[in-house]
Amino acid sequence: MNLTSARNPRWVSALVARPGLLMLARTGLASAYLIGGLDKLWHFEAAMQEQAHFGLHPAGLWATLAVVIELTGSLSIIFNRGTWLGAGALGCLTLVAMLVANDFWNLTGQARFMALNGFFEHLGLISALILVTRLSDIRLSDTPFSDTPFSDTPLSDTQLSETSPRERA
Repeated sequence: MNLTSARNPRWVSALVARPGLLMLARTGLASAYLIGGLDKLWHFEAAMQEQAHFGLHPAGLWATLAVVIELTGSLSIIFNRGTWLGAGALGCLTLVAMLVANDFWNLTGQARFMALNGFFEHLGLISALILVTRLSDIRLSDTPFSDTPFSDTPLSDTQLSETSPRERA
């Protein structure tokens, strides 16, 4: 095994190339948002109270935005359609939540510890949303359920930046 190679070991590549794994991973990434959106929809009064608790007014508007973004953004990621828009909207929503609900800089003790962890968990989600958007640029077959690329060689960052969006579609 060449440790200086930028590619994964063959066994890792074979493992992560399993049919359906990318869709499963997209579903896993979107699951917290999907469940959260459904829960807010089913318990809308509690969703409005949550928004008001964090100082987001009007609470009904913020709760509605959260439901719409969490549900449509999740589905766009899961089905790999309009991923840039769904992941972008979820990323912005997550950024707002991260800054409003995890203000560790204003806290001390155990509360600070928990808010700091939550802040960086949200940052990790935003980073994963960026990655899933980047991966959606890799050309897959026409079905959203397939994870089989047209080519065995993924496009490099240079190749992707040199092609127009029309050429990538």
